[in-house]
Amino acid sequence: MLMRFRQSSHHTFALALLLWLISMPLQAALDIEIFGGGATQIPIAIAPFAGEEKLKQGITAVVAADLQRSGLFRLVDSSGPVLRDPRQIVYPDWKNRGAAALVIGSTVILPDGRVEVSFYLMDVAKQVQLADYTMIVPADRLRAAAHQIADIIYERLTGDVGVFSTRIAYIVKQGNKYALQVADADGFNAQSIIEYSEPIISPAWSPDGTQIAYVSFENKKPVVYVQTLATRARKAVANFKGSNSAPAWSPDGKKLAVVLSLQGGSQIFLVNADGSGLQRLSQSSGIDTEPNFSPDGQSIIFTSDRGGSPQIYRMPVTGNASGTAERLTFEGSYNVSPHHSRDGKSFVFIHRSGTRFNVAVQDLATRQVQLLTDSRFDESPSPAPNDKMILYATEVKGRGILAVVSSDGKTRQELSMQVGDVREPAWGPLPRVR
Repeated sequence: MLMRFRQSSHHTFALALLLWLISMPLQAALDIEIFGGGATQIPIAIAPFAGEEKLKQGITAVVAADLQRSGLFRLVDSSGPVLRDPRQIVYPDWKNRGAAALVIGSTVILPDGRVEVSFYLMDVAKQVQLADYTMIVPADRLRAAAHQIADIIYERLTGDVGVFSTRIAYIVKQGNKYALQVADADGFNAQSIIEYSEPIISPAWSPDGTQIAYVSFENKKPVVYVQTLATRARKAVANFKGSNSAPAWSPDGKKLAVVLSLQGGSQIFLVNADGSGLQRLSQSSGIDTEPNFSPDGQSIIFTSDRGGSPQIYRMPVTGNASGTAERLTFEGSYNVSPHHSRDGKSFVFIHRSGTRFNVAVQDLATRQVQLLTDSRFDESPSPAPNDKMILYATEVKGRGILAVVSSDGKTRQELSMQVGDVREPAWGPLPRVR
């Protein structure tokens, strides 16, 4: 059993997790609290969007909250007259407030009920326009429009891709009900994908964001399912004798790595996304679990106790070397739950330091390890699509919550619910249309 890997009550491995996770009502939001900030933050003023007082959903507050959560921006006082056009800007005023960048915008309700949203991003010092954009969206898509605006601002000012329009998945539990939920990256618009009175664990996004693989115990044994989000249709892709767990998608979305006890012990297999073409990958006398594909799809990293303690290994999945594993972690006697960064240069994982289980990152070239958190029980790290933030589960006062830490460890957010526990987060891919 995977419980061999675990000491005390810290449960990371898929089959050992009988998670204490909550079920929240549709459209509920996670409460977000931000700690710390980046060493260098861009001072930005986001003036109230003209006309948004007529809308049920404003734009300004969502854009401001997105940028602030990144840890890379410091919000500057934006009170004053409503601005619709860059020609109305009095630049010395904004410079005196300390703003390096200024966002102004407007909203107009169209006759058909849709909303036209426009904005300008201005460089205060140079008094030049950096970006402008106009979109027409349904009234119920205003939050999505605000996230898109925040992405554009983030990208123009940092040079990195924005991830505010992405989604997250996680498992929640209230009472005896377990639910797999999907929400916007800021915790809003949460929806239950599936609910059962038996545990659901290990959600994993398909590369195109249209499907989620997960493990359900609804039939009193762990079975891997793939579910299409748009239709809710699902299929069991690993329902073999024994346990079926820890699904991980290949980068092209054509295969899944899964952990099966079909042939004795817990070993890693490959299977086509439709459940066909089963192929054994790992060959060890220990427990091999928690596979994660490299961005190029040529190898996987995974957790194994084949050397006596749980450590992280790398194994090719193609060619003659397939099945030969290389140990990657050597600091400490407990390193688990690896996930590649999206650029393939590092991986995040859970490292035990004394009695604490923390999120860490290791550079694949130098093998240098950096601890990013200092909490007691962290698990399930999942990098954002731009590698700048890492979503993970942790505990506060005995209750499971989600948290986000920046890749340098300087900014942290806690995403909590009013009641119950939240666990097993997975950060989804970038939207297909940006």
